[in-house]
Formats: sequence, structure tokens, C-alpha cells
Amino acid sequence: MANLKVIHIIPSLKIGGAERLAIEICSELNKNKSLKIVLISLSEVNDFINERYDIEIKYIPSKISLSITGKTNVEISILTKFINDFKPDIIHTHLFEAELISRWNINDKATYFTHCHDNMKQLSGLTRHKSIKKNITDLYEKNSIVKKYLTCENNFIAVSEDTKQYFSDVLPKKLAKNIHLLSNAINYKKFQRNNIKKANTLRLINIGSFAANKNQTFLIDVILELKKEDFLCELYLLGEGEEQQKVKNKAIINGLKNDIKFLGNVNDVEEQLWKSHLYLHTSKSESFGLTMLEAMASGVPVISLDAKGNRDYIKDGINGYIIKEEDPKLFSHKIINIIKDEKLYKKLSDNGQETAKRYDIKNYTKKLMKLYKESISSTN
Repeated sequence: MANLKVIHIIPSLKIGGAERLAIEICSELNKNKSLKIVLISLSEVNDFINERYDIEIKYIPSKISLSITGKTNVEISILTKFINDFKPDIIHTHLFEAELISRWNINDKATYFTHCHDNMKQLSGLTRHKSIKKNITDLYEKNSIVKKYLTCENNFIAVSEDTKQYFSDVLPKKLAKNIHLLSNAINYKKFQRNNIKKANTLRLINIGSFAANKNQTFLIDVILELKKEDFLCELYLLGEGEEQQKVKNKAIINGLKNDIKFLGNVNDVEEQLWKSHLYLHTSKSESFGLTMLEAMASGVPVISLDAKGNRDYIKDGINGYIIKEEDPKLFSHKIINIIKDEKLYKKLSDNGQETAKRYDIKNYTKKLMKLYKESISSTN
């Protein structure tokens, strides 16, 4: 199939795993001369502006504010016109905000894909974990988008077994056949182990937005346990978010102001990893966990809590460790054991890198292209 036209749509290009992956996918697909690729951002936020990506990015501000009272606000005319003029074969969307906006006016000639970067809470229906107001809002949004999904016979790309199961549970059975497992990917070459010399002091690193689910406060307890063992180290935290000050405050209260470095969002993630000895991941749940694969590609062994999505690629004691209990003492002892055992460290490092290589973006886009073509053929 020649001259395939593909649109990717994302709410914004702020720093984040989903945003980075969308750019990487479009950049790699754009190397195929038989494709015409456009990435649409629904806002002008672009934290990747200083990075080099050979892709066409269109900024088309758009929004839909659903209202149960019938006062829904729709501002998508420019986006709709662009899509109609471009005549895409594929519309591939990232993150929930892009879902309803891109499907409000369905293009009958396009095949639609939802990239399931996370287990979209809006689709969970009524649960006791949400307030009454949130339950009502999410249920209204779910009913609205599911109707659109059924109309366009939407396809779903699940990034892990856990995410695939979630979408199988929350979507109508009619759509279950359209859920495809395609694990996320990284630019392996970008993160491939470099010969940059490790820091003299044990350097631990964590990468992620500061949100309650990311659970960085747990790392303060881990560092305190290491100090009890007279195990000197520095912890580098990359990212920003609403929970950042909470983590900082806990570090200060526990006398760790000089032991923990908050670097914020950085553009040299790979270099920060190359300098580090271990990557620590503490999320309570994770649909996949790209940062763990990036660390593995960098030759940095990973110690993680069980976030479900990381079960797909971390094999305990082979290429990293998954710790089932949220126990800082257990976590700290695992750190000490790895650092003290050079053979174990090398095994985890080498095997981690081999694992990460299998998730390279080049392999990913070949599978994605096959999925695009098969989906188009099945609807024609």
C-alpha cells in the first residue's frame, strides 16, 4: 500500500512518556517514503522544541467540554477542516483528551487507533475509589466516547498484558476483537550504554512526574535505610509535578537535603542514566514503564516495585528485580546486594540491555505498519 496518510493526535507536547513516544513513533515512521505523517498537538506547549526530530508538527488548538446539562462546548472546526483536507487513512490518538476531540466528527474514510498509554480511568465506570461527582462525570464521558468507538469500529493498542486486560474488561464485547497488544518502545540507539564514567559515589536515579501514584516519597524511606547501613549514596530525581514539594519536604525533615538532588525536567536523560549505578522505580501501578526500559538500554540495572505493566519485561534476578512488598528495608538490601556483587551487577546490566534491544522503535514501527495495513484491509 503506497502513500499511506497517517495523523497522530496528542493533547500537548509537554515532557512525558506518552508525548515522547508519540514523537519517536512519528519520527521513525517518517523515514518510510511511502508514508505521509503529521503529528497534531492540540495546544502550543512543546517541551521538546530543542530536540531534533524530522517530523511535521501542526498546532491546532481544539477542545470539547462535555456538559450533562446540555451545555457542551465544542471548538474543533479548524481540526475537522484539516483532517477532511488531509484525507488520512489512519488517525492514531494519544491520551484521553485527544479521544473525544478526534472522534466528535468521525471521518468515514479513516481507520481509528487509540494508543492505550494507561488504563484510562474515565472508562472504568462506577467505582468506590472515586467521588460521586467524579463517577457521574466519568460515566458520562465513557458513554459518549464508547458510542463514538462503536461508530468508527475503533482499534486499540494495548501497551502491556495488564492494559490489554483492563480494556477488555471495560469496553463492550463488540470492540474486544479490536484490542491489539503492541508493547511500547524506546529509541534504543539513543540510550545504548555509553562509556561515560560512573560517578565515584553510588548514584541512584529515578525518572518520572511527581504524582501520588509515582510514589517518590517511598524513596526517602529507602535512603534512610541505606544510611542506617552506613551505605553512602546520592539519589537523583528527574521530573516535575504537584507532589514534588511534598517529597522535598520529607527529604529535608529527615536530614537528606544534601543526599537527594531534584533536577526537574532535563533534556539529557540518557547522560544522567549513563552516570548512574542503579535505577529505582517506585510507582504503585504502571501501564508499561518506558523509563525502566531506557535505564536497561543504558546498562543500568533496575529495581522496581510491582507496577503490573513492568511484569512483561523485567524477569526477577535475570535482568532486574521486581519487589512485591512496599518495604524500604527489603528494597535497600536489594540495592546493597547488587552493588556488592560485581558478577550479579554485570549480569543484570548485560541482560537488561539485551531485553531493551528487543523493544527498539525500529522493530515497533514495523509491527505498527503491519497493524495499520491489516486494519485498513479488514474494513474495506
